[in-house]
Amino acid sequence: MGSTDTARPAAARGELWGWVALTVLGCALVLLAAGRAWVRVAQAGAQAPTGGELSPVLTPLALAGLAGVVAVLATKGAGRRVVGVLLALCGAGAAAGTWAALDAATVTGWLAERNALHGAAGLSWELISLWPAVAGVGAALVIAGGAVAIVRGGTWAGMSARYERGEGKSAAERADGDKALWDALDRGEDPTDSR
Repeated sequence: MGSTDTARPAAARGELWGWVALTVLGCALVLLAAGRAWVRVAQAGAQAPTGGELSPVLTPLALAGLAGVVAVLATKGAGRRVVGVLLALCGAGAAAGTWAALDAATVTGWLAERNALHGAAGLSWELISLWPAVAGVGAALVIAGGAVAIVRGGTWAGMSARYERGEGKSAAERADGDKALWDALDRGEDPTDSR
C-alpha cells in the first residue's frame, strides 16, 4: 500500500468537509437574507417586508437544506444521491422564491395589506438589492451542493465509516476478533481499555 492509498481517503474527507462548509453557507445566506428587509418604504411609519414575508418558502427551504446536509453525512450510496436531489430542489425552490418575492405586484400587495390600518395606500417603495442577491447566492450554493452530492457523494465516507468492520478482513478474521473480545470480557478485562 502506497501513499496514494492513504491520500485518497484524506482527499475525499477534505472534499466532503469543503462541500459541507459551502452548502451550510448557502443555507445560512438564505436564512440571513430571509430575515432582512428587502424593501425601503418612503412613507415614515409604514411597515416594510422582509424577504421571508415576501416569500414564506425561504426559511423552511433553508432549514430543509441544513437537514439535508446532515442526511448526506449520515447516508451513503443511493440514499445519498436521493438526498442530493432533494438538496438541489431546496436550492431551486429558494431561487424561485427569491425571484417571486421581487415581483412588483407581490411587494405592492404586501404593503397594501400590512399598512391598510395606517391609512396608507399606494405607498412608494424601492428594492434593497443586497438581500435578494444574498438569497440568490445562497440558493445557488445549495443547488450546487445538491449536484455535487449526487455526482461525488459516493466517494465520501459516511458518519459511521470509522465504526464499520474492515472491508479487507475475511469472515473468519472478524469472528476471531469477536471471539477475542468475548474472551477478554470472560476474564474480567475491559477490551476497550487501550492501556
